Amino acid sequence: MTPAGLQPALDTYLAHLRDERRLSALTCRHYRRDLEAFGDFLTDTDIPDWRAVSSAHVRAWISAGHRRGLSPRSLQRQLSAVRGFYRYLQREGLAQSDPSADIRAPRERRSLPRTLDVDAITHLLDAPDAPMPRNDPLVERDHAIFELIYGSGLRLAEVAALDISDAAGQPRELRVLGKGARTRIVPVGRKAREALARWLAVRDELAVSGESALFVSRRGGRLSHRAIQTRLAELARAQGMDQPVHPHMLRHAFATHLLESSGDLRAVQELLGHADIGTTQIYTHLDFQHLAEVYDRAHPRARRQRK
Repeated sequence: MTPAGLQPALDTYLAHLRDERRLSALTCRHYRRDLEAFGDFLTDTDIPDWRAVSSAHVRAWISAGHRRGLSPRSLQRQLSAVRGFYRYLQREGLAQSDPSADIRAPRERRSLPRTLDVDAITHLLDAPDAPMPRNDPLVERDHAIFELIYGSGLRLAEVAALDISDAAGQPRELRVLGKGARTRIVPVGRKAREALARWLAVRDELAVSGESALFVSRRGGRLSHRAIQTRLAELARAQGMDQPVHPHMLRHAFATHLLESSGDLRAVQELLGHADIGTTQIYTHLDFQHLAEVYDRAHPRARRQRK
């Protein structure tokens, strides 16, 4: 339990997050959980005041979490909560320094995203009519969705949030609302425009009156994220693909293929809507992985000698 001497400042900070910064109830609960866990840890060290907390205390807390098996992401989140709290305490004159400032959580191992090569994308999206007859409105809808995700690099949430007004006049670009409420303009390629036109021609067969969503379910309302994921997985199985396929793989493929062709990392960052170019740089690793495989197959000093 958080020591009584520490609780008042913590309660005031949580009220600040809720009432002044207007953070969501879920985010506030996460802050409370992490900061109260830190307070619980301080109980064993008889810390009477937030000013008395040292970097050694924070380091010991993070190390204890690491020994318990907390992931690097969880430890980073806990440290972020403490840093935010101490920024508030310093501003209010309740602390002179931030004991967590120089503490680093274990780094999370970043795995390369799974993607699809151009042949696999072509096989998936240019499917023959047998497994997906084009006279089915649901098939036309799905094809338009998948062409947009791959052709414009959209996130699942972004494509699901599109409204019918966004597609008026067969646009060559779309304005989408991404993470952090950031808007960006993305191009719409020829294949996606053609697929959209076919879907719009039959959309009214499914949509209920007054529905604003561009993509609707068989019941006529906005299509859910889960439904899009399921339909893509079903298409991949129908096409005989030997791996699970999810919408984000199409977005990864968009980024990878564009970077391989253009080499313009900054442009790919803008098209993906990444706030930090460091997030986009993972696709340079994917590109290098491809080059390394070519090198291993082709270079005389890399090929294994035949025995």
